[in-house]
Order: sequence, then structure tokens, then C-alpha cells
Amino acid sequence: SPEMVPPPARVFAELVSAGASTPTPAPAGRGGPSLPPGRQVHVSGSAELSAGPDRARVSLRLGSRKEAAGAARSSVSRRLEYIAQSARQRGVPEENMTVTEDFSRAENTYQMEAEVCITFSDFGKMQNICNLLIEKLGTSITISPPHFYHTPEAVDTLRRQVCVAAVGNTRRKAQEVCRLFGQSLGKPLLIREEETKEWGGHVDSHLSNSPDSLTLQERIQNATAYASCRVFAVFEIKGKENRRNKLL
Repeated sequence: SPEMVPPPARVFAELVSAGASTPTPAPAGRGGPSLPPGRQVHVSGSAELSAGPDRARVSLRLGSRKEAAGAARSSVSRRLEYIAQSARQRGVPEENMTVTEDFSRAENTYQMEAEVCITFSDFGKMQNICNLLIEKLGTSITISPPHFYHTPEAVDTLRRQVCVAAVGNTRRKAQEVCRLFGQSLGKPLLIREEETKEWGGHVDSHLSNSPDSLTLQERIQNATAYASCRVFAVFEIKGKENRRNKLL
């Protein structure tokens, strides 16, 4: 879940007097709306959030080489059924498991290979299932290190939350500026998202560039996504601050 990182302590504020009617500066190449005359406070603020990955994909490989084709198939099929049954019993939906099989002949033997890809949203459940399979199947199965990533929905949530957090920080700064002069903050006249940045994180991909030597926590940290947002806002100044509200 996204975690709040304290934003940089930067405040830009400008108090506009009652007689001023200066329009809000517009970004280059865009026309800015003219704001109604009156007492205003202009403030910019920012926020930064992070979100850990919400999905992990594990690949399990197994194979068998026998002189008889049926024996090779049967050996792999029994292990595939055990893997699927173990995952289902622990709450993994059928649609989160995909199986691919490859059957070939090499000289006088038949070779059967299979790969099971399982997608997890519960990382604790993932560890329990992988530990069980290693314990029960031993060297007859190879489990790749988990690949952590974000779903598009998780990325969209992070983007919305960081924007809302930046607006909230900006409003609180405007309140503090007004309180400094004994004034009361009014309604917003303009809120403009000026800059957004995103970095880190992994997309939904079957490939992982992480070294096999990384620990589970290191893999989660490497897949953590970050986003920052800076907004500019203009609020009206209503008048003197209500002392009774100030005491509450």
C-alpha cells in the first residue's frame, strides 16, 4: 500500500491585496484563466508517495526422460497434479495458474518438460506454497525466484493518491500562511497540477532482470514504485480568523 514520504519543506506563497486583479501566471504555451479580483493567497506544494508491488509471478520447471513415452509423461503429470492441487488447497484461483508442456524425443529416450507459472497477490501464501513444493518434490522441481510487479490498477491508484496528497499539503500551507497574518482561508479559486514524476517499479512482464542472489525483501524493494507531484493553487482570503475556531 502507498506510504507517505515527508515532502520537501518548500513553500511558495504570495499574498495579493484587495485591489489587485493580476491574472494567475500561465504555463508556457498555455493560456491561464483570469481570476476574480480580491484578496488571494498563491501557494505551491508537493508530495511524494511510494507503493510496493502488488503481484508476484513464480515459475516452476520440471521434466522427465524415459525410454518409454508413457513413463515420461506419467512422471511429469503426477507432479503437475500435485502442484495444482497444493495451490488450489491454499486458495490460489485456477485462472492464476498456467501450464505449458513440451514433449520431444532424444536418441532412444523420450523427454517430457513442463512449466507452471503461478501469479500471487499474497506473498506470504507464495512463500508457504514454494516451501512446501521444495520439501515434497526436492530436486525434481526447479523454482525460479519470484518476479514482483505492479498491476495497472495499482499504478493508477498511486498516481491519484500522490496528486491528492500534494493538493492537501498545498491547502495546509495556505492555511498556515493565512493564520500567520490572522486571516481565514477561503475557497480555492485555482488548482493546477504542474509537474508529476514516476520512477522505480516493475511492469507486468514475464522477464526479470534481477539477479538470483537477491533476497525476497531486496526484490520487493527493487520493485517498489515512487511518484511525486507538484501543484499550484490560489485560494481566496475570507477575512479575519475566527478565534473560537482557532481554539478548537
